[in-house]
Amino acid sequence: MGGELHIRLGQSPHHLNPAIQSGVVTGIPGAQIFAGLIRMDNAWRPSPYLARRWETAKDGLSLTLHLVRHARFHDGRPITSEDVAFSVLTVKRWHPFKSMLAPVSRVDTPDPHTAVIRLSTPHPAIMLAMSPVLLPILPKHIYGSVEAVKGHPANLKPVGSGPFILEEFSPDKIIRLRKNPQFFLPDRPRLDCICFSFSKNTEEGAIELEVGNTHLMSFYQDRHQLRQLRDLDHITVLEDAFKGVGGIQWLAFNLRKKPFNDVRVRQAIAYAVDRDFIVEKWFQKQTRVATGPISSSSPFYTRDVNLYPQDFKKANRLLDEAGYPRGKTGKRFSFRMTYIPDRSGNRQIMAEYFEQLFLRRLGVEVIIDPPRNFKSWARKIANWDFDATIDSVYNWGDPVIGVHRTYLSTNIRKGIIWSNTQGYSNPDADRLMEAAGTELDFGKRKILYKRFQQLIMEDLPLLPLYESPFAIAHHKQLAGIGESIWGLMTPMDGVFWKSPP
Repeated sequence: MGGELHIRLGQSPHHLNPAIQSGVVTGIPGAQIFAGLIRMDNAWRPSPYLARRWETAKDGLSLTLHLVRHARFHDGRPITSEDVAFSVLTVKRWHPFKSMLAPVSRVDTPDPHTAVIRLSTPHPAIMLAMSPVLLPILPKHIYGSVEAVKGHPANLKPVGSGPFILEEFSPDKIIRLRKNPQFFLPDRPRLDCICFSFSKNTEEGAIELEVGNTHLMSFYQDRHQLRQLRDLDHITVLEDAFKGVGGIQWLAFNLRKKPFNDVRVRQAIAYAVDRDFIVEKWFQKQTRVATGPISSSSPFYTRDVNLYPQDFKKANRLLDEAGYPRGKTGKRFSFRMTYIPDRSGNRQIMAEYFEQLFLRRLGVEVIIDPPRNFKSWARKIANWDFDATIDSVYNWGDPVIGVHRTYLSTNIRKGIIWSNTQGYSNPDADRLMEAAGTELDFGKRKILYKRFQQLIMEDLPLLPLYESPFAIAHHKQLAGIGESIWGLMTPMDGVFWKSPP
């Protein structure tokens, strides 16, 4: 087989260690360099990877993993249960998804090929958390201690045990990976090399894909470019390619400040926004309205919530009731709105749409506060220096991993982006998340998460707008793409060229 695969990413990662950093741009190359314990297929089923088999205790308080016996790191050192324990504790210490491994109390290592993860409470999300993009197995002999991992130089030159070995990493320029000849799965990987480059915008990446300089590209929101690529004979477009990610775009409010400390104001904003219009006109119905905190790709999703159909009479009545009458000029109040920068410019356009809509129909003045760059935006939101922001978040497979962080009152942490930056606190929501996060019965969990979604859509700490339309565009001769809920954030050892271009 063999051959090279050229992939375009939207931006360059700062480093290549997914154990201490979430996100697609770190996760895609990271899942090639580092092996994980299990892998997830496209039907949410776990299958063996570094763990050849496993058992969950009947009380749900331990997970025993039996490791393959011939796996080695790229430097030749064997992988042992000590590396598994080290990696679990590193992710628990440093990964931003604090709820993901919060129930882990310790990891026992009775022999070099057995690791027993001990839990303080049952943890139904534990198998998803074993995926390579969330729990890469790190070499303990290189990092030394958990505390040393965060700023370790090995994050820029990582040694993993995945199907590909890092050959070159020049931030903003290139990531080059070569085949791991000692990979523990027979006859894998099937490619010789994967090369990542970076696009300034989706148009540049699409042109490179069209002319053949790039073979694969992941799209997030630019449906115009995807429509053009669908018309090309040599390109295949996979929709819903990252369903485990479950991206949701939202308008989030700072509940610490007036006027958004009043739920009636938040509900009024919801009744003013026509989310169906956004999906139909901006995305040509190629995505879905987001109806709550959980993505429709999740098995825990429900549509049985307050959907807030556009109703200006109700919106204006709520604002009157909240004590914000129209003044002599017709204006009620003003607030600042910012947004996370993106390559497509969709969020800026949306902010301008809200600016016109709210002033004209509600008497609410929106002062757009455009971000200088991602870092400046993230600093403002993380430190609560905002009124409202348009941005997005990912579900990351299980609500325990990617949803709870936004709504738990215990996760109101100043300085941490994509925590509970809205300042939302409701003991009933906390209790529902605690119960659902420890319930092993799927049917009971689904009922609990239905109640949770209904409660959130009444409290509205944020207004879900639409689901992020993730897609993959790739050369038609490329096979083995789209076989996991994680999209490209999964090992590409089975990807191959049917006929190299």
